[in-house]
Amino acid sequence: MTRNRPLVRPHVDAYRALLAECRADLAQLDFENARRQADRDREIAALRAELEALKSIVRRRHLAEQELEYLRTLRDAEPELGQRLN
Repeated sequence: MTRNRPLVRPHVDAYRALLAECRADLAQLDFENARRQADRDREIAALRAELEALKSIVRRRHLAEQELEYLRTLRDAEPELGQRLN
C-alpha cells in the first residue's frame, strides 16, 4: 500500500522556519537586555561611588563641626584663651 504523501509536509517546514525566527528574535532581545542591564550596572556603580564620596564629606564636616564646638567650649571656659585665639 503506497501513499502519495510527501515525507516532509509544507506546514512542518513553515513551523520550523517560524520557530527559527522566534529563536532569533529571542536571542536578539536577550542581547539587548544584557546590554541594557550592563549599562544600568555601570550607572549604579557610579552612583554608589558618588554616594560614598558624599558620605565621606559629610563625616569630615561633622568632625570639623565637633572640633569647632570643642574649641568654642574651650574659649568660653577660659576667657583669656579666647582672647588669644581671636
